[in-house]
Amino acid sequence: MVQRVGIIGAGQMGAGIAHVCALAGLDVHLSDVEEFALSAAVSSIERNLARQASRGKVANGDVKAAMARISTGQDYAAFADSDLVIEAATENEAVKREILKALVPHLPATALIATNTSSISITRLAAVTDRPGKFIGMHFMNPVPIMQLVELIRGIATDQDTFLVVKALAEKLGKTVAVAEDFPAFIVNRILLPMINEAVYTLYEGVGSVESIDTAMRLGANHPMGPLQLADFIGLDTCLSVMQVLYEGLADSKYRPCPLLVKYVEAGWLGRKAGRGFYDYSGDEPVPTR
Repeated sequence: MVQRVGIIGAGQMGAGIAHVCALAGLDVHLSDVEEFALSAAVSSIERNLARQASRGKVANGDVKAAMARISTGQDYAAFADSDLVIEAATENEAVKREILKALVPHLPATALIATNTSSISITRLAAVTDRPGKFIGMHFMNPVPIMQLVELIRGIATDQDTFLVVKALAEKLGKTVAVAEDFPAFIVNRILLPMINEAVYTLYEGVGSVESIDTAMRLGANHPMGPLQLADFIGLDTCLSVMQVLYEGLADSKYRPCPLLVKYVEAGWLGRKAGRGFYDYSGDEPVPTR
């Protein structure tokens, strides 16, 4: 049974995972290399919990109790009593491998490790640790407090007990589990990111404007948001990383990242978080950049 959860990475995903864990009654320790990221994450969690309370989805008393269960820090020694540590750092395999190598000396022998990667091989990441059998992929969707799905991905060495414990945890968090095999990008991103990449190609080749493409998919395919708007929300750097994993892992030209997506990332136009991507977010309303 999992009661004490460590989370590495205080960005949007890490903060969201901390939010749902604390709300479910778990003790959470959130870690990041940047102190300001930790304070921003705590503020974000409190603000989002208050919003849920104002809509009647969370009791006011639960907000205070959840916040009291969250601690923060930069030292991995604080994970010494963790039942499970979830790595939720940036979608970069080299960064994740370094984090995992630094983490394992601080963990009790019984601790499980999960990675929130959206595309990288669970088997490869598990091999960096001292406990491949206790390692699993736990891919939350963004925004974590709202999205119901968690993809669970076993590496080749993941024990059945590890899978069952983490599955029970996901269900305790109120999530629905989809089980995916350990192939590049798993299920959701194996289907979603090539669609986004194709939307960028459609823009690149002049078939339609940003506005036309997004309107077409919203109204023609009944998608809640257009693919370019969604790409901005995900982060164009993350979109590019997933496409690169697919392209390199499956060696199929259909996964080649669109050159326009590469250019936007090179320009630092990463979407909402940068204030500019396929839309410019500097004004009251987003304005297409192309």
